[in-house]
Amino acid sequence: MSSDPAAPAGPPRTRSERTADSRALILDAAVACLVEDGYAGASTLAVQARAGVSRGRLLHHFPSRAELLVAAAEHLSTTVLAEVQLRAAALMADQPAGPERVDRAIDLMWATFREPPFWAAVELWTAARTDPELRVALRAEERRLRAAIRAVADGIWGLEIAAAPLYAELCELLFTSMRGVAIVYAFEDRPATTDPHVALWKGLAARMLFARPEG
Repeated sequence: MSSDPAAPAGPPRTRSERTADSRALILDAAVACLVEDGYAGASTLAVQARAGVSRGRLLHHFPSRAELLVAAAEHLSTTVLAEVQLRAAALMADQPAGPERVDRAIDLMWATFREPPFWAAVELWTAARTDPELRVALRAEERRLRAAIRAVADGIWGLEIAAAPLYAELCELLFTSMRGVAIVYAFEDRPATTDPHVALWKGLAARMLFARPEG
């Protein structure tokens, strides 16, 4: 009785590859817990069970719950920001600097506040108010995330618009305002794309970027 030879096995995985795999499993599980069940439901035991790893393995990578959840938020944000960059590159490739590009850029920015990373961040911001350990861990990540968002925004707007004198102030205003308005959608069931603030943001951007100086 004969049988086909087994397919040749690939090279054995290195220790670093196995470590990366288990870390990714844990982070994916933490993201799912945080987005689906909120901060209260994202316990280390819940993450461990969802990831299917041992307690020792989880604690090896993330000694505390705060470190785990902040790393999960960073993991999710990095992934989505990369997707935003790809979408922006496709939409903005042939769009010259001008009001239409500004409108598209604002639509793209606003869309990021309806993605899972934003709601994961909201869960952490709220919990950090009464959790000193989480607050310390989150503060450094918040600075890193804002820098990453700024880099993505620069790509969305384009070099010519990003060189405008009031561009930095505009981005700060938009980021802060969009974050505040987005919170409403935690309990409002209405289309975010038709939010009246979108027209306000576009008008503000046009005035700040293209208004001619007086005199």
